Amino acid sequence: MLKGKHILLHVTGSISCYKACELTSLLVKEGSEVQVTMSEGALKFLQPAVFEGLTHRESLTPGMFERKPDCIPHITLSQKWADLIVIYPASANCISRLASGLCDDLFGAVFLANNFEKPVLLAPAMNSAMFAHPATVENLKKLEAWGTKILPTDEGRLACGSVGYGKLISPEKMLEFILDVDKRK
Repeated sequence: MLKGKHILLHVTGSISCYKACELTSLLVKEGSEVQVTMSEGALKFLQPAVFEGLTHRESLTPGMFERKPDCIPHITLSQKWADLIVIYPASANCISRLASGLCDDLFGAVFLANNFEKPVLLAPAMNSAMFAHPATVENLKKLEAWGTKILPTDEGRLACGSVGYGKLISPEKMLEFILDVDKRK
């Protein structure tokens, strides 16, 4: 169902970002073209080569204008290339940055340049206390009011050892949400 679809996958610095590798593999198996962007935090957990091997495309990192020949990748990716934008996992930092309108890196600029012309799916991932913090709650409400589809988190054992909400949904569940968006088009 996703054959030929262009999916922009933004990976942020959460311990659960390893699940983005499996999601990428699932999307490629479905026939979609996946362009991965990685936050500075994601680069502390994973190397771009992991996604490059799965997608056969260069992973894009935070330096906004470092890609040639396209000197305006934030416009090209958001307005011309992507059919869907997926943030998986979305760390508390990423959520806060997007809700503040920061665009001092590639993905922040992509997010603003898209202006919700293309669907945006956001899958939060963080400690339960961080997820329940009023700043995170307000930021998620703001992003949702602007048009971002905020996905649920799972409940379970978190990387810190506590149990609660904030756990990133599985790659398979994420794929279901992506397929659901594609059906509505």
